[in-house]
Amino acid sequence: MIDVVALGEVMLRFDPGEGRIRTARSFQVWEGGGEYNVVRGLRRCFGLRTAVVTALADNAVGRLVEDLILQGGVDASLIRWVPDDGIGRTARNGLNFVERGYGIRGALGVSDRAHTAVSQLRKGDVDWEAVFSGGVRWFHTGGIFAGLSDTTVDVADEAMAAARRHGVTVSYDPNYRPSLWAGRGGADAAREVDLRLARHADVVVGALGLAGTYPGDVRVSADEVCDALASVAALLPDAKVLATTLRDVRSAGVNDWSSAAWSAETGFVTGPRMTGLQVLDRIGSGDAFAAGLIHGLLGDAGLEQALAYGTAHGALTMTTPGDVSMASLAEVEALIAGGTAHVRR
Repeated sequence: MIDVVALGEVMLRFDPGEGRIRTARSFQVWEGGGEYNVVRGLRRCFGLRTAVVTALADNAVGRLVEDLILQGGVDASLIRWVPDDGIGRTARNGLNFVERGYGIRGALGVSDRAHTAVSQLRKGDVDWEAVFSGGVRWFHTGGIFAGLSDTTVDVADEAMAAARRHGVTVSYDPNYRPSLWAGRGGADAAREVDLRLARHADVVVGALGLAGTYPGDVRVSADEVCDALASVAALLPDAKVLATTLRDVRSAGVNDWSSAAWSAETGFVTGPRMTGLQVLDRIGSGDAFAAGLIHGLLGDAGLEQALAYGTAHGALTMTTPGDVSMASLAEVEALIAGGTAHVRR
């Protein structure tokens, strides 16, 4: 039985380490994707049984992505395999080149994901009744998957509605990416899709992305977060929890990191504050936050403790390379309890 299912694209990430993409001669290869990273963290750090619904072109690159997914412990049986035509004319697998950044130079992502197999998913391609009939407890998707194409919006809508019919808790992360919406209506179109899909969600992660009139419209200061989440709650009256990370970027390698959330039951709640956090690779930290939050909520730990799990897990994910978490539950709980970086022998 699967505890948590995610719907999203899984790409190959090419990492030049301390170098630059444009001058690299070798890359470390990882798997990653906004929605997938959540279930990967829930499996490897928190021990939940997870699966990903995605699509891959059936060639050696797609099978490499599958192998990485399997190494991460995520169930790959729900992958939809699309025949390969030899050159990727009809369907291909997504690639993502990412620099970690250093000092005054921020992280840089260059994605190569147009016409991927998963972007061509259509309503009716996945038997959601079968997916959710086996005791799934939680379903997660987000704005990255929804932004891949005009058809993926409908797939996300169909999946979220089916999850709700089966009594499955649903979470959604707006996760706005300007590159996905360029030439397709921009931020206004993304906002319309986010509001359409977030209305199906019990939990909205990255909820500050829905503040203002379009994604990125407002920069919210620490003392404005409570009011901003209240404004989002007014837009989504059925949402049970709104959560967000809070980040102040001093440099690519030093961030102040925290979180906050709202629920009708608790009101406004803040998470642990970590100032001057040393960052090796920030990509995937928001997804790791979502994984920790979901772990806490599924375990009935309470919203404040769930925020602590998410904040600590996101912080630890920033200390290792790649999109996906390499943290253990023991490390997360030690950090929550005030652990330090002293050597353990």
